[in-house]
Amino acid sequence: MTHSINRRALMRGAVASALGLSSLSALGAETVLASGTSTTALKGNIHHSVARWTFNFLSLEELCLVVKRLGFSAIDLVGPSEWHILKQHGIDSSMCNGAELNLEDGWGDAKFHKPLIENYRKHIDLVSDASYKNLICFSGNARGKDPEEGLKNATKGLKKILAQAEKRGVILQMELFNSKVDHPDYFADNSAWGIELCKRLDSPNFKLLYDIYHMQISEGDIIRTIQNNHQYFGHYHTAGVPGRNEIDETQELYYPAIARAIHATGFKGYVAQEFMPKRATDNEKIESLKAAIRICDV
Repeated sequence: MTHSINRRALMRGAVASALGLSSLSALGAETVLASGTSTTALKGNIHHSVARWTFNFLSLEELCLVVKRLGFSAIDLVGPSEWHILKQHGIDSSMCNGAELNLEDGWGDAKFHKPLIENYRKHIDLVSDASYKNLICFSGNARGKDPEEGLKNATKGLKKILAQAEKRGVILQMELFNSKVDHPDYFADNSAWGIELCKRLDSPNFKLLYDIYHMQISEGDIIRTIQNNHQYFGHYHTAGVPGRNEIDETQELYYPAIARAIHATGFKGYVAQEFMPKRATDNEKIESLKAAIRICDV
């Protein structure tokens, strides 16, 4: 017990130093550091998560403490080398990464299949052995190839690893990006392309990571798309449009309605906050995350 108390005291000091004492006070973080439990009650209809990279002003351990204090227990886009930190805090790795080459060299181009297959075979086992479920993947860029060629390439390549994913209980999730603002030349820049890939692969272990920010820029019609195609969507990301910032009244999407539409489909996966907080201080940025979780907690 003494060792546990000392460790919590050290962690309290470390987080206070990183965030400032006022940040901890505002969040009530002293409570979570002392007890390991949250005083924030969420409704439970939406399974919340947050993308690691958008809150990288915190260490992963600090983000785990903040997440627990805000009442949820998952972080997106953490690789195998840091899973032990999540496990120490009882936080789920809601979308694993690390198998991809990068965002541009993906499954839509056959010349990248060999290293991708090697990486994904290794990471599928790592994800399964760690008792996680989701592993992100990317279409990559077209580089002059038409959409049909990209679909054929992605189908051929992914089929070489899908049997292993099915056997190990891992779901490959291809993220949809916009090619208008953020990811020029990306193949999977619209829901129709991704849905057609799902149909061709015809596996419960291949889904789409439907990024609401990206698809609002690419095609809009977010709620209707979710209602009509939710069976192909295994994970959701949020962010405000325009700017990829807070999902509040400063931007064009109304996330309470979107969250209600997701819940109405019977979705049991994660909705992960992936916005870039634009507020000035660390404390304010954490308050932005707290507000975003409340907005989506329908």
